[in-house]
Amino acid sequence: MSDILFTNARLIDPEAGTDAIGWLNVSDGRIVARGDGAQGPDAPDAERIDCGGKCLAPGIVDIGVKVCEPGERHKESYKSAGLAAAAGGVTTIITRPDTAPVIDTPETLEFVTRRAQADTPVNVLPMAALTKGREGREMTEIGFLLDAGAVAFTDCDHVVTNTKVFSRALTYARSCGALVIAHPQEPGLSNGAAATSGKFAALRGLASVSPMAERMGLDRDIALLEMTGAKYHADQITTARALPALERAKRNGLDITAGTSIHHLTLNELDVADYRTFFKVKPPLRSEDDRQAVIEAVHTGLIDTISSMHTPQDEESKRLPFEEAASGAVALETLLPAALRLYHAEQLDLPTLFRAMALNPAKRLGLASGRLSEGAPADLVLFDPDVPFVLDRFTLKSKSQNTPFDGQRMQGRVLATYVGGTPVYRRD
Repeated sequence: MSDILFTNARLIDPEAGTDAIGWLNVSDGRIVARGDGAQGPDAPDAERIDCGGKCLAPGIVDIGVKVCEPGERHKESYKSAGLAAAAGGVTTIITRPDTAPVIDTPETLEFVTRRAQADTPVNVLPMAALTKGREGREMTEIGFLLDAGAVAFTDCDHVVTNTKVFSRALTYARSCGALVIAHPQEPGLSNGAAATSGKFAALRGLASVSPMAERMGLDRDIALLEMTGAKYHADQITTARALPALERAKRNGLDITAGTSIHHLTLNELDVADYRTFFKVKPPLRSEDDRQAVIEAVHTGLIDTISSMHTPQDEESKRLPFEEAASGAVALETLLPAALRLYHAEQLDLPTLFRAMALNPAKRLGLASGRLSEGAPADLVLFDPDVPFVLDRFTLKSKSQNTPFDGQRMQGRVLATYVGGTPVYRRD
């Protein structure tokens, strides 16, 4: 592993909140020094990489990536997901347990961990199910799963409706110091919904759900957090109505953080106009007012993280009537260029974006990455935020190409990705 000196780099530091020209020295897979100015020190033994004034930032830490092993390898494998992540500047993927079978035992967790280590060039950290089979009836062996390497526990989009079961799981997780990630939603209201309620959904004749379903689900979870004192992360906050409850919970000192998806930050309900199923995600795309409110919440830090919520679906699952089609979109490769839409619209600056995409996810999971500080792992992404292109979904490295950004004009390309100082992707 050779030393690397990145010179003439536009360093995006989410910890300091700075965006300035500087240099970065990497040795033995870690950042050992950095400074201002383009040239940097003399380092005769180091490989010098002139970044040409392009952006150098911490690699993205993406919470909530679905890799379809075991069970549905034709949709996404660890190999294809790893290549997609590297091409998208994602250096750590936090995988979901909603596979077939569900990752709810140490044996299944160990299988996917071995597969990820063998096939994936980026860091892979698995989550495990909170309840057996994600059925909400009996909690998993949280302690054993922690020992096997689980970094968090979640039933993904399956809400644990039995509050006694959920409260017991939260209590046990607190005793183990484990993080619980939940999907705030009132399932009785949201069951079968394909759109957000309003004039648009009514005109299109789509089964819809009120934004209040998210608020109601979050309110219930916050009450249980007050009772149990657990560590909790809401996977996706997508509506303005949920934000006051989140703000109160943080102000009251609960150990709560929240994320949102890149699709809810950059798309709205009107994008579903032609019944294009690539725009069907869960929760459904929201109103423009909700989108703007969530962007502002990311800006202020009320919403902590931005993730891809990468959910591969094959053509057969998507080429169905809108209400019958599977939910989800791939986003490992499109997360950064989509996020840069907010930068070019002057709504979020680059340090704020990387605070939400790298620093905060790493801090929530207790990782040393997500930073440009000395001693941090040299997980880095070099990118040009200004280069324009039209996205062709068939060029994506994921096995599934169900992206809502197909054919859209994007701005910003990853030039290189480094994991532990080792290049895992370089753009031709």
